[in-house]
Amino acid sequence: MEKTTLVQFIRSQEKLADGATGNFTGLMNEILVAAKIVSLEVNGAGIGESIFGLTGKINVHGEEVQKLDELADNTFCNLVGQSGTVCAITSEEQEEPIIIPKDQAGKYIFMMDPLDGSSNVDVDVSIGTIFSIYRKKSPGDEVTQEDLLQKASEQVAAGYIIYGPSTLFIYTSGKGVHGFTLDPTLGEFFLSHPNIKIPERGSWYSINEGNMETWDPNQRLYVDYLKEKDPDTHRPYKLRYIGSLVADFHRTLLKGGIFMYPGDSKNPEGKLRFLFEAAPLAFVVSNAGGAASDGVKRILGQTPTDVHQKSPLFIGSTNEVELAESMLKK
Repeated sequence: MEKTTLVQFIRSQEKLADGATGNFTGLMNEILVAAKIVSLEVNGAGIGESIFGLTGKINVHGEEVQKLDELADNTFCNLVGQSGTVCAITSEEQEEPIIIPKDQAGKYIFMMDPLDGSSNVDVDVSIGTIFSIYRKKSPGDEVTQEDLLQKASEQVAAGYIIYGPSTLFIYTSGKGVHGFTLDPTLGEFFLSHPNIKIPERGSWYSINEGNMETWDPNQRLYVDYLKEKDPDTHRPYKLRYIGSLVADFHRTLLKGGIFMYPGDSKNPEGKLRFLFEAAPLAFVVSNAGGAASDGVKRILGQTPTDVHQKSPLFIGSTNEVELAESMLKK
């Protein structure tokens, strides 16, 4: 049976769009090339010249930068930045947006967490890249705050790449969520998970219970509720937590349930980045039939006020997210 490559799939989707110019396909092609390069480096980490460990630098969030963070950030910035399809790039690892020279600029804004979970690479846990694409809104050539701080629902596309036992590329352009697996022999991503739909409800929850002492009382009540035995409501739920956002989210997307990273007494606004993590994954899950919230408001209904703004995140099956919202508001 003939297999569909990621490039073929994107081209077929772009043909359905009115006024398509091929720029979106060009941008996605650079993203997937960068993904292949990072996948190769991650899978070869520890062999030859070591790319484990720290660079000695501190990023804008006050976190120590891993060597793989820097490698992934440079790879995506260089390839996407030279594609002629974007006018700006914002990265979790970069304090300021990268503005592309006007004579090389396109109409898209590219946002990313270049390597989520990189601190886990030396223990061989799946890690990944999260990305988001917006279209420039403001008139003229200048990139403005209006372009960089758009409502989350205005994303053109979003997705993530998992570097694990296999390399998976999951994305949506608003017409369903589709997954592609990298064939390392051929160097091509092939369609392996067409039209992913998250179950309406699940029996799994994912949260770092090591932070329980810092949670809001209603957050504790919700987790306690999930643990109680009640066959009529499919409880108790089972805890599954890896500590790598892309891996935990991917399992939730396929199996159903809920992933939670709440705000707490130490970090009332949460720790996940709105533009680089919460918004892209919210766009993915909503196009798969699920939901994403900060515990009070839906993520896709929000407009950030800062590029590095943080947010709590409750994401997964609609049933579980709605239940979380109702219990957290009590």
